Amino acid sequence: MTRVHLGVFYTGVGSGYVWSDPANADHTAIETYLSVARTMERGLFDAFFLGEGLRVRENRGRVLDTDVVGRPDAITQLSVLAGATTRLGLVATQNATYNFPADLARRLSTLDHLSAGRAGWNVVTTDNAWTGENFRRGGWLAHERRYERATQFVEAAKAIWAATGPVERHTDLVDLRVTPTLPASRQGRPVLFQAGDSPGGRDLAARHADVVFSANRTYEKARAYADDLTERLAGHGRSRDSLRILPGTSVVLGDTDAEATERAEWLRQQQLTARQAIGFLEQYWNTDLSAYDADGPLPDIEPAEGELDPSRGTLSIADRTGKLERVRAWRQLAADKNLSIRGLVLEVQPRGGSFVGTPARIADEWARYVRDRVVDGFILGPSHLPGSVDEVVDRLVPELQERGVYRTEYEGTTLREHLDLPAQSSK
Repeated sequence: MTRVHLGVFYTGVGSGYVWSDPANADHTAIETYLSVARTMERGLFDAFFLGEGLRVRENRGRVLDTDVVGRPDAITQLSVLAGATTRLGLVATQNATYNFPADLARRLSTLDHLSAGRAGWNVVTTDNAWTGENFRRGGWLAHERRYERATQFVEAAKAIWAATGPVERHTDLVDLRVTPTLPASRQGRPVLFQAGDSPGGRDLAARHADVVFSANRTYEKARAYADDLTERLAGHGRSRDSLRILPGTSVVLGDTDAEATERAEWLRQQQLTARQAIGFLEQYWNTDLSAYDADGPLPDIEPAEGELDPSRGTLSIADRTGKLERVRAWRQLAADKNLSIRGLVLEVQPRGGSFVGTPARIADEWARYVRDRVVDGFILGPSHLPGSVDEVVDRLVPELQERGVYRTEYEGTTLREHLDLPAQSSK
């Protein structure tokens, strides 16, 4: 069945959320999550899933403005939501690098039982020594082995969920002997989400994932990604129908396209505070730049020697090198376009992919995406809670239903059923 599957991914940190807007609800209050989850269920969404933060991010030894309290534990939060909802899927982001398979499999299985088969696991990895310090391990796992560890971890978890007796694994990355204490859930096992876009991440998705949370939002990139993943799936004896591709995105609606475009630009400006702009440059200068005006010119001092400190936990491997060349290019760009610090950061920071326009136009676009099997739906990142979710439910969902690409009621009770995934045992 061709339809748009929808979820909400709330990271709880970062610049996507407009923290300064008084219309936003308290992001650590359970009432906020209860309200949003009930609205999503009213809008017939597939799932609500939460990000994970194993350490509060810092810049030059100071906690980032957008990480003041970090993120509460996702499984604990979703367990509360399980009792307040009846259909909505509940997906917890959990790290395969700094958890243990037997323990995490049991906790996820518990959530699956508490929710009567609505649990999911968003599998993530890290090579981050800064995070690892919280576990007395530092950078114990080389970057290229993250997905090797994740693959063994997921295979161990699936074996635990399927087992009726002891499960053993003995490698340098996964070492366990455990006798499971919980039976299979109503949906067999938690639905597996996977967010990696590297070759290793794509291979892990093709082998084990039920849902891919991709970063390919434009039609052309999404088509190329779907084609690549379909080929990888075939290599593991799986069909395209065994996997759902749900890119992360955001939605900005307006009564006209012009109004939506204006709102999108306003949001972009609001998402970058003065301190965030200064903090972004401080990574590259490795110097305290707090005396500089974010709306003034770039710093008149040169960056300190040495490559970037990855301690914020947000920099990719590629971003950690070549900083002096990058700064020189930025100085030229700022001079050419007469950009302030804030203006430069807005110019050079990667832009999150958004759908901007009227509800009717976006519904037409989404209908094309799913009918061409480029994607199977989208995971929305809200800029406001509960406002962003309310808008989609009240304005966009009816347009999708009118086009016949969105459910008008839940047909099943489990997350696997919502996603129209093949029935599956724990194996």
